[in-house]
Amino acid sequence: MKIIILGAGRVGESVAESLVSEKNDITVIDSDPHRLRVLQDRMDLRGVVGNGIQPSVQRDAGIEDCDMLIACAPLDETNLVACKVAHDLFSVPTTIARVRSPEFANASPLMGKTGFAVSQVICPEESITSYIGKLIEYPEALRVLEFGHGLVSLIAVRAVAGGPLVQHSLAEIPQLVPGVDMRIVAIYRQDQVVPVLDGATRIEAGDEVFVLAATAHIRNVLGTLRAADRPVKRVMIAGGGKVGLRLARQIQDECQVKIIEPQQARCEYLAEALHDSVLVLKGDSTDEDLLSDENVQDMDLFLALTSHDEDNIMSCLLAKRLGARRVLAVINRKAYADLVQGTTIDIAISPSQAVIGELLAYVRRGDVEAVHSLRRGSAEALEGIVRGDRKTCKMAGRRIEEINLPKGAQVGAIVRGLHNVDGSAASVDAKAEVIIAHHDTMVEPNDHVIIFVPRKRMVREVEKLFQVSATFLF
Repeated sequence: MKIIILGAGRVGESVAESLVSEKNDITVIDSDPHRLRVLQDRMDLRGVVGNGIQPSVQRDAGIEDCDMLIACAPLDETNLVACKVAHDLFSVPTTIARVRSPEFANASPLMGKTGFAVSQVICPEESITSYIGKLIEYPEALRVLEFGHGLVSLIAVRAVAGGPLVQHSLAEIPQLVPGVDMRIVAIYRQDQVVPVLDGATRIEAGDEVFVLAATAHIRNVLGTLRAADRPVKRVMIAGGGKVGLRLARQIQDECQVKIIEPQQARCEYLAEALHDSVLVLKGDSTDEDLLSDENVQDMDLFLALTSHDEDNIMSCLLAKRLGARRVLAVINRKAYADLVQGTTIDIAISPSQAVIGELLAYVRRGDVEAVHSLRRGSAEALEGIVRGDRKTCKMAGRRIEEINLPKGAQVGAIVRGLHNVDGSAASVDAKAEVIIAHHDTMVEPNDHVIIFVPRKRMVREVEKLFQVSATFLF
């Protein structure tokens, strides 16, 4: 695809890196020539210097035969206007805008073709808040991702000694945990994927295990790999910016929340915006005395959400050493994220990687419904809809064992019946069926199939499985 990215900041850089690796034709527009030179030296892309809302600059970038515009400049206004110009003047079919303001949501009529003509709104802050919210709901998990209108979840969990499945083979799962249907789609051991999963593969303590199961069974699945953690009730947040405020608003009714923020004016704003039960502290989150005085050792979860990677890393390491049960850091720079992997920091989140999946669903070939980027972009889980029949599609009318999947890729689950519903939660629950995939499971037309892809270079092969031949008519 030919894609233009407006903005060469952290999000734009990560988006460009992800899309260039899939051999898309990428052009980046930015007003800073130095940033563009850095990107061009690192990646196979083209840079155009200028204001991306100007038609002449978009034309210089090749907008006239562009398939997609991704506007991720720092200002919402810039991104919205750029999408409007691209759609109205150049008929770009897909426009995606990074928008921080909650007043410009996907469902807003302002985003329609008669408004700003935005096909999809992405908000890294909202994605991170949702990510953390799931970890608070399921404290044993490293990540929880939903597919099939929320009926199926992919969970990542660190196996610990004493879990019912630890030190047992995959073939023993049905006998060890009867009544809990699940599919282990990947195991990472010492940060390397286990290349072959079969009945003889054993789960070891310390493994990072990816499991697909019906969302209703998540808690049972987590219990098979580790002892149940106590609920998250006490949370300390370092950083009262957009993410910190969003999260505090989301959890203030369920959790005891403390926020550490260095700016006096921001502290005053937070105190007014949040419930009286939320304690707002002016100070430095890397101050050991402050953390000790505020009983960080009693916290179920310590979250470092500032805009400074170094402060986030240092405050998490300090909080963990002082006794916080779990710590999570937001880290923008990929090199830092790789560096903290395997340290005492339990979870590291990249804001840009949090939204990559939302973009990839528009880039994927075939009828792809959802994509989630995993393992810092090295792996993916995607949900595709099977169209056609056995003659026109390589998946329809075949058993799982007959599908020519790349080595290591795993079909984890199928959701059947979603094509008959109107999208409301009640009708989805009533009519759709979750099927955990086995070797003899038959794939039918209109099934939503969830596949784990351990290496990104396999994605093109998986996409082809969802494509239909030219003889198929919708």
